[in-house]
Amino acid sequence: MKIDTKYFGEIEIGDEKIIHFDNGILGFEDYKDYTILYDIEADGKSFFSWLQSVDEKMLSFPIVNPLKVDENYNPTVNDEMLKPIGSYSDEDIAIFLLATIPQDVKEASVNMRAPLIINASTRKGIQLILDGQEYEIRHKLIKQ
Repeated sequence: MKIDTKYFGEIEIGDEKIIHFDNGILGFEDYKDYTILYDIEADGKSFFSWLQSVDEKMLSFPIVNPLKVDENYNPTVNDEMLKPIGSYSDEDIAIFLLATIPQDVKEASVNMRAPLIINASTRKGIQLILDGQEYEIRHKLIKQ
């Protein structure tokens, strides 16, 4: 399948690369299907990846592995919250945080309270909204 992307132009992806979010992403509930794009020129060491809508070229979110931000990131998530992504093993789960990169890059942040949980086996994803104040909504990437 060919998709037109915001940052990488037109690319070819296989169906196995499409992740379905039954409820979409908060604020973008009408868009359900995404793929994750990596900057291959960064040789696998890129800090950011991109959650790209397969249906809307301009809908692309920078995402980050939470362990690159906080190596102790370990939110409490119960099994009931993960039912929408189907059965899984620990190896099947990928977790990402949505990033905000404003004009002033020093203000870049990630939302640690609303992680994206993806089951690589079922290719289903969910955005969780965590209770409590343990994690910040705007966790700054650059400490000043």
